[in-house]
Amino acid sequence: MKTFVFLVTIVAFVSSVTHAYDPDPLQDICVAVNDSNAAVFVNGKICKDPNLVTADDFFHSGLDKPGNITSPLGTKVSTVFVNQLPGLNTMGIALARLDFGPYGVNPPHEHPRASEILHVVEGTLYAGFILSNPGDPNQEHKLLYKILRKGDVFVFPRGLIHFQRNMKKTNAVAFASFGSQNPGIVTLASSLFGSDPPVIPEMLATAFQIPEEKVVQLQSLPWIGNN
Repeated sequence: MKTFVFLVTIVAFVSSVTHAYDPDPLQDICVAVNDSNAAVFVNGKICKDPNLVTADDFFHSGLDKPGNITSPLGTKVSTVFVNQLPGLNTMGIALARLDFGPYGVNPPHEHPRASEILHVVEGTLYAGFILSNPGDPNQEHKLLYKILRKGDVFVFPRGLIHFQRNMKKTNAVAFASFGSQNPGIVTLASSLFGSDPPVIPEMLATAFQIPEEKVVQLQSLPWIGNN
């Protein structure tokens, strides 16, 4: 009997250890403060009094309408993240509509906090993602891609660089679902060449193996997104 009790105690302890972990952050930074009067955030948001919650907190409309494409990228991404739909807080899901003009591009980017599943409802897209650095330095980075058509679905793993391009001179539409209420978006080109303050040109010139003057030229461009 004592042996049984001992084993149960050990199993309970091990189980508690294996389930002890920090939750994934849903905001880029969270500076700790020793201020008891500071607002308490849950996943980056203050929770609404449950007695004041209404159905509108869980409702969003407008994704049936095409996005207004004004970006030189030829695309418009209409997000339904927690900032647009407060009821998503703590739910771990989000949605976006992607509108592509002729040959429009959703440039290489990554989501630090979520995987993504893309569903094409109109048009033809070239979509793919690149695996992380290979263990063998002699190997190339592996690109996985597909030509997607109406009804096709493609998954982009969390944190990996991915992209889409409209392959036709007609419009295309897709919907993306995310495994986070706030997936985060890091667009490579605008992040590296459009940061404030700018990254020192010498560093980027060495990293990309291009002349420093070219880096300065790229940093002078108006990096416009598609959100």
